[in-house]
Amino acid sequence: MSENGHPTKKSGSTLMPRARIGALVMTLYLVFLLVPIYWLIIMSFKSNSEILSTFTLFPDNLTLKNYSTILTDPSWYMGYVNSFIYVSLNTVISLLVALPAAYAFSRYRFFGDNHLFFWLLTNRMAPPAVFALPFFQLYSSVSLFDTHIAVALAHCLFNVPLAVWILEGFMRGVPREIDETAFIDGYGFTRFFTKIFIPMIAPGIGVTAFFCFMFSWVELLLSRTLTSVDAKPITAIMTRTVSASGLDWGVLAAAGVLTIIPGAIVIYFVRNHIAKGFALGRV
Repeated sequence: MSENGHPTKKSGSTLMPRARIGALVMTLYLVFLLVPIYWLIIMSFKSNSEILSTFTLFPDNLTLKNYSTILTDPSWYMGYVNSFIYVSLNTVISLLVALPAAYAFSRYRFFGDNHLFFWLLTNRMAPPAVFALPFFQLYSSVSLFDTHIAVALAHCLFNVPLAVWILEGFMRGVPREIDETAFIDGYGFTRFFTKIFIPMIAPGIGVTAFFCFMFSWVELLLSRTLTSVDAKPITAIMTRTVSASGLDWGVLAAAGVLTIIPGAIVIYFVRNHIAKGFALGRV
């Protein structure tokens, strides 16, 4: 406060240290997050002997043998192919089921709607280990064990409730008057839903597809329990890298790097939808 009673402004010099401290804290936090990824990458270019014998921040003898092993050995690269197949199936099925279900929850009121919505979320809250044995026995009895569709359907138990919850939040934000206007103009439900409504909630669909993809891509227990040979995913293969000489650390690190890449690609293509989804939806 100045002598004449008017408030004084804070000088910019007092704000600069706070900004610098904030930037420093954020930088340290990012470094802390990136160190494991950097270490995984440099391990993928090292031999097992170098990994176990020396501590270096960069490979002394850079090698591509680990990546060559993954890209030429069918037992490795088929794991990625299998993962892509059932993850894509699961994402498509989850969206096809969740879109009409979320629309019903957002537009209509019926007996037990809140209880049914809560029951869907309880399925998402349960750990996958609870359903591993029932799914194993069920799929074995109907000859679906060790198939891509088996893992895709099992993951729907967790992804469909999440997809309904996210999409319902987006759909509730769309005014009901748009539905009524479209029907007055002669649009049938299918045409209205596909031509008008779905484009309006495109960010929500992008966010939902991202979360369905990521959960199905990184999930291990169900995908390992429900497969053995033909549909074995990369997450299951990475847990079986023990040989007579011990763990093959270099190959395992290379597999980890290649496993991160698909998620990064998905984030790149849906990044705009994700940003809108965090701002507008239930994320």
